[in-house]
Amino acid sequence: MASHRRLKQPSRTRVTVLTTAAAAAVALSSQAANAAPSEKPSKDEVKAKVDKLYEEAEHATEKYNGAKEKQEKLQKEVSTIQDNVARGQEDLNELRDSMGLAAAAQYRTGSIDSSLQLFLSSNPDDYLDKASTADQLSSQQVEQLKKIQEKQRELAQDRAEASDKLKDLAATRTELGSQKKEVQAKLAEAQKLLNTLTAAEKAALAAADERASRSASERVDLGNTAPASGRAMAAFQAAQSKIGSPYVYGASGPSSFDCSGLTSWAFAQAGVSIPRTSQAQAGAGTQIYSQSDLKVGDLVIFYGDQHHVGFYAGNGQILHAPRTGTVVRYESINNMPFQFGVRI
Repeated sequence: MASHRRLKQPSRTRVTVLTTAAAAAVALSSQAANAAPSEKPSKDEVKAKVDKLYEEAEHATEKYNGAKEKQEKLQKEVSTIQDNVARGQEDLNELRDSMGLAAAAQYRTGSIDSSLQLFLSSNPDDYLDKASTADQLSSQQVEQLKKIQEKQRELAQDRAEASDKLKDLAATRTELGSQKKEVQAKLAEAQKLLNTLTAAEKAALAAADERASRSASERVDLGNTAPASGRAMAAFQAAQSKIGSPYVYGASGPSSFDCSGLTSWAFAQAGVSIPRTSQAQAGAGTQIYSQSDLKVGDLVIFYGDQHHVGFYAGNGQILHAPRTGTVVRYESINNMPFQFGVRI
């Protein structure tokens, strides 16, 4: 007769642990299933986050513009100083050559004096400090040596200034790269959020932007507000000619713009030079704190840190380059936190 072994039953403790673990796993999976739909932000939440990122990107853009403007200014200054150094060195060489010719002539006649020999064999910076030897020079030679000393001092100052400017330029280039990376990071983050939307949601946002960006001037009632001045009106009309042009950070025309790029470009068309950044433009003229006192062509500054600027267009409207993904267009002055106007 075959023998049968009785199977060992699992212990009560083990059964309890397994049962608890299984229940926990079911609960977690149930929670995950319930949480998954709510983790995906709604279209409106995505839009709010994206708009905030675009605002931060524009803030970084104005810092980028400031660094870029400083870099261009420093490059011009360094170039000018280096040209001065080159010309100064040529002048110094000519002065030394003329002294050398005088020495050669004296040498040929056998009349070269010890003081001139000293000049030719040592640094003339300390030469005139030796009064006993200076007495042996002719007045013309003394004058030549003074000119050489002065030119050497000028060259030393120019070279030191060039060195300082080059260090400043290197630091500015580093800052420029940092601001560019910040702008790109904000835009990339915004795009990542937009990519979470469905095709229908993306289409809805695009349609809303398209409606906002339509350039049909007949739908914008600008009223009959007087211009701030003839030049301000000319600048405003130049900006009007760019309605529909895309916003591109760091761009200042003629085919794409950021906010301060549009205003600085437009005033340049009217023959007026204004600073490149919105913060600098905020201090470029008379500030106007009441919206009712604004005139067509006045600049309008927005946000507490003054990182956005546009033109006052009349009847509570502004003309500006809003942000990435939009074009130059009209918009209500109340769509952003107004700070003050600036009359150039």
